[in-house]
Amino acid sequence: MPLRLIFMGTPDFSVPTLLELVAHGHEIAAVYTRAPKPGGRRGLLLQPTPVEEAARKLGVPVLTPKTLKTEEALAEFSAFEADAAVVVAYGMILPQAILDAPKLGCYNLHASLLPRWRGAAPINRAIMAGDAESGVMVMKMDVGLDTGDVAMAERLAITDGMTALDLHDRLSRLGADLMVRAMAALARGGLQLRKQSEEGVTYAAKIDKAEARIDWSKPAREVLRHIHGLSPFPGAWAELENSRVKILRCELGQGSGAPGAVLDDQLTIACGEGAIRIIELQREGKGRMQAADFLRGTPLKAGARFN
Repeated sequence: MPLRLIFMGTPDFSVPTLLELVAHGHEIAAVYTRAPKPGGRRGLLLQPTPVEEAARKLGVPVLTPKTLKTEEALAEFSAFEADAAVVVAYGMILPQAILDAPKLGCYNLHASLLPRWRGAAPINRAIMAGDAESGVMVMKMDVGLDTGDVAMAERLAITDGMTALDLHDRLSRLGADLMVRAMAALARGGLQLRKQSEEGVTYAAKIDKAEARIDWSKPAREVLRHIHGLSPFPGAWAELENSRVKILRCELGQGSGAPGAVLDDQLTIACGEGAIRIIELQREGKGRMQAADFLRGTPLKAGARFN
């Protein structure tokens, strides 16, 4: 039995869930997303969010309130008479009155294995911490920060070759399927909830650009995970010949030397223990490129070093 839903989301990550809910016959009464922001080459054009763009194509009403804490916002939300709300990376706190408005509740898709990595940047933090796995979970929302009861989960192994974008894209697709199954269970009255564990709670703080500089004194695998956890945005970086270089993809390499030293003509860079080999990078003000292309245009002198 299809549900009447309000969908709340903003970035690319959210779009597959919206599309899958529609494809499975659920009625989307309205889409809530963040307001358009200035963009374009000169920052003069207002850029709608990816969710708004998708909703417009579907012909679904789109709302972009600045707050949900007013009586007017609650009245507008309640007037849709939704069975439930689905929330995927919306980016705005839902007050208790909003959470209570749909008769079956509000359900969030979160990109971690809760209670690990509650908060804003679970995909980045899981990679940066060296986690062996990540996943997606559907939880019934409460007023806490990702503290609600969990309904369903899917797990996914994290390999050393995965960047944050790679994991983002896989979890986005996995999460869309999971939310569709959760809403099907909710519609037939069979969605089971369980309390989150009080053990193993960690918080995925928003990424600060100050974290992006590479510390070559760390072991190679930590350096690799740091690089991949910040790729492509904001991008882990180091200085080479007084120019900032973002490193976007790498692999574990062979050799040793002073941290940051270039060890060979394959862009193998020494770390505190071991080495990494750069696969893809981006010079300041330039596009991303493969290491071989970079080396053709930027021959490195003997003793070159990333700082």
